[in-house]
Amino acid sequence: MEIALDVKPFVELTEDAFFEFCQRNRDARIERDARGGIRITPPAGEATIETVLDVEPFVELTEDEFFEFCQRTHDVRIERDAEGGIRIMPPTGGATGNRNLAIETQLYLWAEQDGTGIAFNSSTGFRLPNQAVRSPDASWVLRWRYDQLTEREQERFLPLCPDFAVELKSPSDTLSVLKRKMDEYIENGLQLGWLINPKQKTVHIYRPHLPVEIRDNINTLSADPILSGFILDLTKIW
Repeated sequence: MEIALDVKPFVELTEDAFFEFCQRNRDARIERDARGGIRITPPAGEATIETVLDVEPFVELTEDEFFEFCQRTHDVRIERDAEGGIRIMPPTGGATGNRNLAIETQLYLWAEQDGTGIAFNSSTGFRLPNQAVRSPDASWVLRWRYDQLTEREQERFLPLCPDFAVELKSPSDTLSVLKRKMDEYIENGLQLGWLINPKQKTVHIYRPHLPVEIRDNINTLSADPILSGFILDLTKIW
């Protein structure tokens, strides 16, 4: 799968700078078209793998520029780490997409009935206190925290860490990378996190100041007391 990035409005790399950019990102094949757009082809046989681009030495996008960059490249999910590196995740396969929808739907229906917070899907970006921009597969924020944001902040990447986040491992995801992401959420204020691995039927449960708990082969999982009353039906995920 080829990924096209519309970077021309934000940065015009010189020939030398583009060459150096390609050398720093040698895990993928990179081309530039006549209009300055960058095209990325992941390694052969890894069409759905996450691609990490080291762009920080060449361009430092402002918050507004990065938001606009993501809107122009909406066919893929894009995150930015605390060091400014850009992570590009192509669309998921059908099975992962269906599992993710099952999680999002259950969380949304519960949140609407409960009313104490707001649920978000995997398209939502959060700008964490360490300045990374992350998009959990499903997330939830206390309503009073969301209501404190300005209308403009609510329309862009939310400048906060969610209270609850779920990451769903897809076949192309690396477990160690997802674990580091969960650790980052906790370090930035997450109150409860679930890392779900459908193939192994395991859930890694993350909470502040507590060891990671691993649950195996369970059919339901409660989010009490952070999301009081929310129980995820995992039979829809396994």
